[in-house]
Amino acid sequence: MVRHQPLQVYERQLCLSCLTGIYGCRWKRYQRSHDDTTKWECLWSFILFCTFCLLLVWFYFWLVAHNDYNEFNWFLYNTSGEWSDGTVPIVATTAAGFAYITLLTALALCHIAAGQQLNLHWLHKIGVTAALLTTIVGVISVSQMWGEEWDVIRMSLQATGPFLHIGALVAVTGLAWLVAGQVARAEKTRFQVLLVLIYLFVLLTLYLVPLSITSPCIMERNLLKRRPQIFGYQGAPMLAPENTALSFQRALSLNISGLEAHVTVSFDGVPFLMRDRTLRRTTNVQKVFPEQQLDDASFFNWTDLLRLNAGQWFLRDDPFWTVQSLPTKDLRQIRNQSVCSLERMLHLAVSSDSSVLLTLRRPPPDHPHHHSWINDTLDTIRLSGIPQHAVMWVEDRDRQLVRRVAPGFQQTSTKKQPAPALHQQGVSRLLLRYNQLSGQDLREFSSSNISTTVYRVNELWLYSLLWCAGVTSVSSEAPHILRKLHSPSWLMSPEQYGLIWITADLVSFALVLAIFIFQKWRMSGMHSYNPEQIMLSAAVRRSSREVNIMKEKLIFSEVSNGVGSTEDTDFDCYTNRGIAH
Repeated sequence: MVRHQPLQVYERQLCLSCLTGIYGCRWKRYQRSHDDTTKWECLWSFILFCTFCLLLVWFYFWLVAHNDYNEFNWFLYNTSGEWSDGTVPIVATTAAGFAYITLLTALALCHIAAGQQLNLHWLHKIGVTAALLTTIVGVISVSQMWGEEWDVIRMSLQATGPFLHIGALVAVTGLAWLVAGQVARAEKTRFQVLLVLIYLFVLLTLYLVPLSITSPCIMERNLLKRRPQIFGYQGAPMLAPENTALSFQRALSLNISGLEAHVTVSFDGVPFLMRDRTLRRTTNVQKVFPEQQLDDASFFNWTDLLRLNAGQWFLRDDPFWTVQSLPTKDLRQIRNQSVCSLERMLHLAVSSDSSVLLTLRRPPPDHPHHHSWINDTLDTIRLSGIPQHAVMWVEDRDRQLVRRVAPGFQQTSTKKQPAPALHQQGVSRLLLRYNQLSGQDLREFSSSNISTTVYRVNELWLYSLLWCAGVTSVSSEAPHILRKLHSPSWLMSPEQYGLIWITADLVSFALVLAIFIFQKWRMSGMHSYNPEQIMLSAAVRRSSREVNIMKEKLIFSEVSNGVGSTEDTDFDCYTNRGIAH
């Protein structure tokens, strides 16, 4: 009598099919393998991991660089001559690439957890290579064109470091499940020791990372200085066209401390406000004066400047993606804006008792006011009636002359120098980019009675960080956002942070230890097979490399006289092509 007995009953494994199918296009059971991953696939797994880490940094960079998107677009405009939001395609492709690589990385980890052989599909290999090369090109390009922006990562880590540390600790603690499983399944002692040592090194490094984390927001609350003053850079350019009367009105209605603007002088000697060298970006000069659209803005008479519309471009280009949120009444006002004179802005500042921070741009050499531009500006300030102490003068040229004519001006410098040198020049305030001042610098300048104004601060996390650091004031394109922050986003004493750090490390260590113990116990139970199972598993594992078609495996047992003892039974195992686990 011959009895056909199935060795294994196959069940549908939808999750495993999706896992191996998406990662390696191995949708069928016979295509899977529990064999060790080949060295070639291990190399691709390493490349995938490196690509993930690089894209993680690249994606994080563009998230925290949101503070300076307009600066980046303005740089592109000066390079190409055409205005466009260049951050949109960069951020979109970065987000898509990061999501794709993150998915592949997660699938690779799931393969390891399920004991499946890693076999990345060739299409994914092309995608990983493209993502890696594109990111490398992007990093090199940013380093060459916008290198100073990399400092935003360092500064953001001062605001997010303690929380990112906790997140990283949770992630690495979770990886203990995979590491412990691999150690328990591995047969080579050398591999087990190496894997454990690498994991413990990473874990120990994370445990000690807080020793290198420094943040001005880790301080005693009684040492916190007063909230930094806010200056509206070019008014409120997210709510109205920059350097227009409406923009300055919107900014002053927010009860901010002052306004910042760039001043140039027209061909007939009228100081007006314009950041760009030409009028192409912020006016309709192409329509009104097409032959002069590339001329320097200072070569236009004031009467000609008044003929230009300085608001329609804002509605068309929507530089800050805020037009859709503005009420209809504001849109009508925006359409009718014109170039604003310095006199008009000063009158608005006087009416609201606000300060002004003025950066001057000298006209070209063949301009009729090339030599008198400072006197023209000083005359306009004097006639406006604004108090001298409310004017912050940035221009370095003829500073001694300005100090004699207007001794009450707050002399402001854009050059970082030692405090004694600044005092010798009569400078009482510094205007610097937010990445140019360290905590030590701020303490030294504060002790020397030198105020600090940093630009451009548009994000709440950066404003909060600078508040903790002790900055005197900030210049912002988003005063309507910063004014909503009434206290730092977070503030904790060193003792509180130390307690959180030690508690997190202890909990993590306890969890890791428990996971390793549990995985060892679980794997030891799974390995308690009878001899027939072990022999059969080994036979299947040896042949699984070459199988292509899966068939049902049968054991043919001959039972003589109805007795089924193993001694009287012959086994013929037909391991046809296609056996899988």
